[in-house]
Amino acid sequence: MIHRSESFNNKNMKKNFFLIKVFVIFLFLSSNGMPKQQSYFEEGIKLFQKKEYDKSKILFERDIVFNPKSEKSYLYLAKIYNKNENDQEEEINLNNVLLLNPQNDEAIYMLTLLKIKQSDYNEAKDLIDQFVLVCKSFCNKKNEIQEKFKKLTPENDKDSN
Repeated sequence: MIHRSESFNNKNMKKNFFLIKVFVIFLFLSSNGMPKQQSYFEEGIKLFQKKEYDKSKILFERDIVFNPKSEKSYLYLAKIYNKNENDQEEEINLNNVLLLNPQNDEAIYMLTLLKIKQSDYNEAKDLIDQFVLVCKSFCNKKNEIQEKFKKLTPENDKDSN
């Protein structure tokens, strides 16, 4: 009988030891993972400022995996696609920013410029109206987009021919 009791205790100890190991590993990974997840965006910014766009793009995408509501990462991805002249991906990322924060004036500004570039008169006009209502840090760009928009308007187009 004593032998069975020792066997039972050994099994319990092994099981408890295994659970403790799993718990410690979990704590280690979760505590190490948090700062890394938080640093993807910051590291992406550093690489973006160094004009290492491909490397920064990967970090912004990783940040979005761990934080799907990271409007700043979407905005920087849009800036990268703008530099690479990939209008479709730029627009997708700008729309993601505006879904997360409809009042992000930088995203509205960038999307307005993109719509002007694409000669989308109606969308550009709506975005300019929206920009004027929400501009905070990019209000100094209001005149610039209005001038570019004037070149797009049909009345001015007729005068230039």
